[in-house]
Amino acid sequence: MQEIDEQERERLLRRFGRRWAAGEVVFNEGDEGQEMYILQEGRVRLLKRVRAVEKSLLILRPGDLFGENALIEGQPRACTAVALTDCTTLALDVTTFESLLRTDAAIALRLVRLLVRRLKEAEDQIENMMIRDAQSKIVNTLLKLAQESRTRGDDGGISLSPMELSSRVGLDVDSVKRGVQQLRDSQYVQIREERIQIPDVEALRGLYQLLGMKEDLRK
Repeated sequence: MQEIDEQERERLLRRFGRRWAAGEVVFNEGDEGQEMYILQEGRVRLLKRVRAVEKSLLILRPGDLFGENALIEGQPRACTAVALTDCTTLALDVTTFESLLRTDAAIALRLVRLLVRRLKEAEDQIENMMIRDAQSKIVNTLLKLAQESRTRGDDGGISLSPMELSSRVGLDVDSVKRGVQQLRDSQYVQIREERIQIPDVEALRGLYQLLGMKEDLRK
């Protein structure tokens, strides 16, 4: 909750804070949802079982919200959440969430923004699922991440581990590493201090369109 002051954040942590050890399951897919969570410290991984295989959906960072379907009464958990590192979260049940919305405008605005961002992430994942070409998935994701970075006022650089990027792309880590290396070799991206930089966004966007044309021709 970066948009509230430190004193208010500490008050919320005293009331609603939960701590999770690395490797601990926050909730399992199919469980009845009682609370939603806002990650304050550490990393959490969201996993979804597809047939017999468990696939990574997202790697969450501080400020991210998850388990929000608990706000809908009777809805089971749609995925599994596991602490990648020691973590601290805010845990809010429906009654607490509704109370915060009514009584604290700053927190209410932050929560609504988090929900909107989660919806956008879900839409991006659906879009990537519809793309068959692996390199197109990677390029599409990098373009969106660069836009998010610029929207936040950053330099457009992307600071994600290979595991985090693979979760956003929807491919295994090795495939993503190979794809990024190909983009680096072709000078569409640069790696500087463990950040992916896109020197010419329009060139990368042009590559994405070209890859899409090739995919269409293969259909």
